[in-house]
Amino acid sequence: MRLARLLTPEGPVSGRYEDGTVRTDDGTYEVGRDGRLLPPCEPTALYCVGRNYAETLDQMEYERPEEPDFFVKPPASLIAHDRPIPYPSFTDELTYAGELAAVVDERCRNLDPEEVPEVVRGYTVMNDVDALDQQGRTARKAFDASGPLGPWVETDVDPTGIDMWTDVSGERRQEANTELMLFDPYEIVSYLSERFTLRPGDVVAFGSPANPGLVEPGDEVEITYEGVGTLRNEVVGRER
Repeated sequence: MRLARLLTPEGPVSGRYEDGTVRTDDGTYEVGRDGRLLPPCEPTALYCVGRNYAETLDQMEYERPEEPDFFVKPPASLIAHDRPIPYPSFTDELTYAGELAAVVDERCRNLDPEEVPEVVRGYTVMNDVDALDQQGRTARKAFDASGPLGPWVETDVDPTGIDMWTDVSGERRQEANTELMLFDPYEIVSYLSERFTLRPGDVVAFGSPANPGLVEPGDEVEITYEGVGTLRNEVVGRER
């Protein structure tokens, strides 16, 4: 089942997504005609794991981590499927990262890995936008519109063996499978739950395979996780 949020003239609605419509208890809304998709959840934080694919370690010349290496994006970083990514004025090196992400469904802490499926609402797609020439992860990764997320949450998927690919303006830039992760999604959510109280709507992103290249205004980034969905956003002109 796919769960989506839609912004209508009367305000946000949430429901089941089917063939371009969102069905709620109060009615059926057509995406595009009755409103536009919102990020599929409302997190208090986005917990993002880096260095979680061996090829990324090789590309960036990182050492293999002994435990998940994470950082946090704020809710202000969120934008929805099909919304523009403004090219920030403070960087000349903007890049993307196609990531699978879990959406937490209930308040929880200190989970064992085998308990994780019970507290996850489902999975969605995130683009970890990165201003590579900034100093420190917060400056690089935690700015407005650095966390495109969507298009919906897929509730019926096994996250441990999913094919993924990223296309930038029609050019294949990433291709991998989640079985190549150093730490699997259940391990990561468990690890983070030892350090943070996870709340409904919170997002945990599991890292990206090797990322060969930058993006420029006019580029369209499409990230697909098979069985989950395709997140699409266009990079637009520099902010002033």
